[in-house]
Amino acid sequence: MSRFVLITPSSEFEQKVRLAVAGGLQGHVKSLPASILTGDMDPLLEQLALERPEVLLFGPGIPVEDALRLAVVVDVKFPEVSVVLVHDDQPEIALQAMRSGVRDILSPLADVPSIRAQLERACQASASRQRTGEQHPGQKQSGLVIGVFSPKGGVGKTTIATNLAVGLGKIAPMSVVIVDLDLQFGDVATGLYLNPEYSVLDAVSGAATQDSMVLKAFLTAHPSGVYALCGPRNPADADRVTSEQITRLLQQLALEFRYVVVDTGPGLTEPSLAAMEQCTDAVWVTGMDVPSVRGLRTGLDVLHQLNLLPETRHVVLNFADTRTGLSVQDIEATLGAPVDVSIPRSRALTLATNRGVPLLQDKVRDPATKSLTELVQRFDHAWRAASQRKLHRRVVVR
Repeated sequence: MSRFVLITPSSEFEQKVRLAVAGGLQGHVKSLPASILTGDMDPLLEQLALERPEVLLFGPGIPVEDALRLAVVVDVKFPEVSVVLVHDDQPEIALQAMRSGVRDILSPLADVPSIRAQLERACQASASRQRTGEQHPGQKQSGLVIGVFSPKGGVGKTTIATNLAVGLGKIAPMSVVIVDLDLQFGDVATGLYLNPEYSVLDAVSGAATQDSMVLKAFLTAHPSGVYALCGPRNPADADRVTSEQITRLLQQLALEFRYVVVDTGPGLTEPSLAAMEQCTDAVWVTGMDVPSVRGLRTGLDVLHQLNLLPETRHVVLNFADTRTGLSVQDIEATLGAPVDVSIPRSRALTLATNRGVPLLQDKVRDPATKSLTELVQRFDHAWRAASQRKLHRRVVVR
């Protein structure tokens, strides 16, 4: 059994792959000649069945058509295998590759550390798909849709959403996507230090609404192993996204990812309400000040009247500080529900946010790191199964 199967005529690239694996990845590299792609596929499929690799790597020097033809078959017969294509980053090739089941594209000029990092992510994705397949054989399950909400701005909602996504990426590598539904002034791209080519507007239009592979082509990969769908660059484009499109978008993503994290704009806007109807979980964020707490209570009252509250909720107190004159008990009394996670005011968290590197991405030792990790843990399926009583499934307001 080989962890990695490489098909390429390039001995130079093969050497780099072997160095990458030897430099920190446990396993064996099985190299197959490029000629195996020509003619009858059966011998190659038999070889893959024998080797049972985690990663199939199409190296440089292979015709793209041959690689993608095989990728389609591998995606059906061996869905747990991560297929990586070595090719120049071209949008049209990337789109064809994703439709064919290719999980990632690697530059032919990549150095050994970059190859090692890419292979490690591919192995993590393979392990995640194997676990999912064991839990739900023969059945495609919808992932959790986790909305992060607050009636008022300035409470650190996007910081919490980005850290939540990055933290979940450690539980389910390559199976997490964060969606920025603050369509006018969203900051997910800034919070993750991304410069996305596409936005939500692209993802809710045209072929993407019918083809999940096309939809995935509009996502932006983040170094932590999660994907992001960022808000439009022009605030005026927010009016071009309808509630029906948001509903369809979240339904599509939930079928493709184990976790869909939705960062919403402040207030009870139409995009936020549309997202709320699709959410399995809601993270309600409040600051440790009277206007934030009262705003959240009022917003929850309205949503309760509209019967729009998701079944499972998690109340997060951000900027917790005993010197504000309020206590956690005061906030719980006002909300009529317990605070599930309290995140202390943190200089490290502020610095991380300003750098565009979430605190959980760098594993900074700080009290806020511990609190954010506790929030992430609430969405680990193993933890949830053992701790249902802690999820407070009752309605927040009475």
